[in-house]
Amino acid sequence: MRNTLRTFMLLAAMTAIFVVVGYMIGGAAGMLIALALGGAMNLFSYWNADKIVLRMYGAREVDAQDPDPMVRNFVLDTLSMANQAGMPRPKVYLIAQEQPNAFATGRNPQNAAVAATVGLLRLLDRREVRGVMAHELAHVKHRDTLTMTVTATIAGAISALANIAFFFGGDRDRPMGMIGSILLAILAPIAAALVQMAISRGREYEADRGGAEISGDPRALADALSKIDAYARGGMVNETAERNPATGQMFIINPLAGEGADNLFSTHPATRNRVAALMQLEGGAPPRTARTSAPSPAGHRGTSVPVTRKSPWN
Repeated sequence: MRNTLRTFMLLAAMTAIFVVVGYMIGGAAGMLIALALGGAMNLFSYWNADKIVLRMYGAREVDAQDPDPMVRNFVLDTLSMANQAGMPRPKVYLIAQEQPNAFATGRNPQNAAVAATVGLLRLLDRREVRGVMAHELAHVKHRDTLTMTVTATIAGAISALANIAFFFGGDRDRPMGMIGSILLAILAPIAAALVQMAISRGREYEADRGGAEISGDPRALADALSKIDAYARGGMVNETAERNPATGQMFIINPLAGEGADNLFSTHPATRNRVAALMQLEGGAPPRTARTSAPSPAGHRGTSVPVTRKSPWN
């Protein structure tokens, strides 16, 4: 409940930034134009964001008749957990990407899709894959896919308006001069990005908790996060994500870089904090330090994952 309220407040802040930017560019008329632009972008994203992102990553739909037993188990487990959680069955996709990762998309649970990379299925055992996909199903159940689409769209619109302010803000009849336009072009996108990142981090903690409830195995997700994070730190590049960094917030682990702490500039919570919260949810006292035993490809080393006792769900 606390995270839901926090998300609502952050979305309100994002909208306020958008409206202020529009007003600073063109007064009341600029504010109305900004609202119309934002509404059109959100409407387009609402109906098409899932198709766009799946096509962007070259995802292919898979089913329980796939000839690869690893893929069949992945699909069957995902659909089984959706049934147990009382959710509509999402479409299941596979991405031909070696970086282990996964995401969910879709405007609502009735039109949702979950996707995992080939690298994820190869790295994790079946139990851990279940933990990851339960996390993604929790995103769908909580309607986070729509929330993150809206925030990404508004953030993109703010950046576009800020660029307009930079190029056309020198008119003295406008509410701001050239200096103000330059400041707005720099600060507005930064403010929007910070709000977007804060929303993303809160949603990840909630999805971890919801995923643990769906799978009934918090440790499976904790183990999976530790392994995936070790690979992320090892420098395995997701080229599509690098070209489209705004999509990074969708993944279970940041595909662009492994962050070491919950800071203003990270889209995801620190993995060690997520692992600690999951272990606390399981009910056992976690060890001071947990080390991942994930096998690593040549040139990649596992990393230690310190565990703390404080939970973000308290």
